[in-house]
Amino acid sequence: MRNEKVTKIVLTGLFAALSYVVFTFLQIKIPLPGGDASSFHLGNAVCVVGALVLGGVWGGIGGAIGMTIGDLLDPVYIIYAPKTFLLKFFIGLITGIVAHKIGKIDESHDQKHVLRWTAIAAASGLLFNVIFDPLVGYFYKRVILGKAAADVALAWNITTTGVNAVLSVIASVLIYMALRPSLRKSGILAYKS
Repeated sequence: MRNEKVTKIVLTGLFAALSYVVFTFLQIKIPLPGGDASSFHLGNAVCVVGALVLGGVWGGIGGAIGMTIGDLLDPVYIIYAPKTFLLKFFIGLITGIVAHKIGKIDESHDQKHVLRWTAIAAASGLLFNVIFDPLVGYFYKRVILGKAAADVALAWNITTTGVNAVLSVIASVLIYMALRPSLRKSGILAYKS
């Protein structure tokens, strides 16, 4: 018999590690004026998959921890670590609420229903990020870097966040749907928040 809390903590750590690796080592960084940067990455997809597997709270914590550690270890992104933690946590939380509380994907055996609600949940969490990452980032950069640097970074941030969201929705839905049968069989999907 498994201890549900220990399993959640271990899997949250696994998703934190995966999101760190994907964000840190598989990103395409775009340097911006003033020493700032934006990047294309799939770290958000790992956060979404974590929320689909573990539920919003645990999946959000995993993604938030992993990508925040990535920020803390990168001299360009270190100042954005608090913003990253909050935004990534909310990606997971929103995805988990939509998938498990509204779509009830954990209770369904209908593949079409699960696919539809997995896509809706992933899109919901990442739509939040598309709206709030550039907004929060703009005001954050304006306070830290000044108006001119914030204005230049805003256009790039909107572009990279939008592209990241589209790619992350596609990747997270494909990954979750591929893993779902094995996760159901192992009993891991029973552990949600």
